[in-house]
Amino acid sequence: MGKELERLIEANRRYAEGGALTGDVSAKRREEHAGGQKPSAVVVTCSDSRVIPEAVFSAGLGELFVIRTAGNVIGESEFASLEYALHHLKVEKVIVMGHTGCGAVNAALCGEFDGAVGVITRRIKDAIGDETDPGRACALNVKSGVDTIRKAIGECGVRVMGAIYDIVSGKVEFIDRGTQTGA
Repeated sequence: MGKELERLIEANRRYAEGGALTGDVSAKRREEHAGGQKPSAVVVTCSDSRVIPEAVFSAGLGELFVIRTAGNVIGESEFASLEYALHHLKVEKVIVMGHTGCGAVNAALCGEFDGAVGVITRRIKDAIGDETDPGRACALNVKSGVDTIRKAIGECGVRVMGAIYDIVSGKVEFIDRGTQTGA
């Protein structure tokens, strides 16, 4: 499973149980990372204000490279950010994390495709097909993001996995722990 993934799972367990956040955001840590960053994982997640990856995984400064977009939909800008993290920062782990109660997934389920948000809801609708259950739709949307990233990055040795964050319990369930691409 990998030492870093185990650490994230354990940190999430502590968070979900109401433990104190342990991520280091001290002045010393800021100084240590002023010259650059070496995050251990990329987290592609929703822009929803209830989803805070750094808190969910008790991560401090420099530990996670977070890409946020409504419905954790992956488009051109998100790919550019992902490419930067993989090629320039040499991150080897990507987590696509959806969440319960996602407004973008619910909008797609309700057929809300007007305006600029339609770009997102149409992508989600393509990912979920005829699914009507919000939980299963969320999982299908995450799976689509994982598959899209795996296909785009090819055989480069990066581990891409899917997860769902429960906004009530605080728990993250890994629904696809993935394997390294090219492995």
